[in-house]
Amino acid sequence: MFGLLGLAASIAAVVIGYTQSRAFVRQRLRYVDIAQSAIAPLIAGFGAAMIASPIVALLPLVGGGTALAFGISVGMGVVNGQRDVRRALPPGT
Repeated sequence: MFGLLGLAASIAAVVIGYTQSRAFVRQRLRYVDIAQSAIAPLIAGFGAAMIASPIVALLPLVGGGTALAFGISVGMGVVNGQRDVRRALPPGT
């Protein structure tokens, strides 16, 4: 039973991390050049995993894999947010 709750919490963290980071890059960081660079998803994912790791250590239902999955989902959200911004820009810019 507790394993299922831990899985649900991990999936929720991954989905929220992905959707929020994608929306943030698409809406708020549209015109920020460094947010459109190739290193931005790596920095965002690593930072999210480092911030989530002490929080995950305090929670009894989830493990270190949750922090890692959260960091990967944030990085993927940034990548897809960058792609959305590039597709929304007019041609030739």
